[in-house]
Formats: sequence, structure tokens, C-alpha cells
Amino acid sequence: MASNNLLKLATILFLLTTLFISSSSYKTLEDEEEEEEYVLDTPFANTRLRSRFLASKNVIKKGTTCSQSNKYVCNGVSANNGTSLLYCCKTHCRNVLGDRNNCGQCGHKCAYAQRCCGGTCTNVEDNDAHCGKCGRTCSYGAKCENGFCGYA
Repeated sequence: MASNNLLKLATILFLLTTLFISSSSYKTLEDEEEEEEYVLDTPFANTRLRSRFLASKNVIKKGTTCSQSNKYVCNGVSANNGTSLLYCCKTHCRNVLGDRNNCGQCGHKCAYAQRCCGGTCTNVEDNDAHCGKCGRTCSYGAKCENGFCGYA
């Protein structure tokens, strides 16, 4: 009877450990995306900004609040040397060239295993040019499988 309880305890512990490891790695990826900052390619022209931070640094953080009254903060603004294009989606600034929930335009969501690469939903599980994430190219002869180059 003691060995039966020990087996049940080991099984539960194994399942909890597996669940914890898989969820912690996913959260790390999401946290990395949430901390994005966008450096504007050109400063705001002919606008009065209430924030001295935005005026002096020309930086917009991902998720900055926007509305009809301050839509110019991120309405079609190019950032990060042309790799980001910011639009006011609902009430937050979003990069339509790299946001999975606003890919190419506000509200266009990418499916599971897809990332938004340059405004297009791209499968990163088996794409040699975007393996695991946008822009990660596999070396010659290595195929992209499950988001890893040369996965065996």
C-alpha cells in the first residue's frame, strides 16, 4: 500500500514539474514581447506633446495608451529604422508589422504556431527563413522542424 501511494505521489510530482517548466518558458517569451520599446524614425512634427519624455527621447513603449484626442502618438508612425509601424489599435499603440494580435492591420490575429513577420502571419514551425521566430534563418542543409533548425 505504501508503494502504491509513493507511485501516485511521484506521478503527481512529475506532472506538476512538467506543467511548471512548460508554463515558465512561455511566460518568458511573452514578458520579452511586453517590454518592447519603439524608437521613432522621425520626431513628431507640428504637434504639441504633453509628455516631455516622448518629446525628448522619441521613444514609445509597447501598449502606450492612445485615443481619438491623442491618436497622433502612434497613428502610422514608423519606428526602429523601419522595422516597426505603429498604429492606434483600440486604445493602445501596436506594431502592425510584429504584433500577433494586430498583424498587418488592427484586429487581424495570427493562428497558433504563427508569428507576425513584416505584417504577414507566418508559420514559424517549419519555415527555413523564419524558424521559431521572425528572421531566424536555418543554415544550409538544416531543415526547420518544430521551430528548431536541424531538429532530430
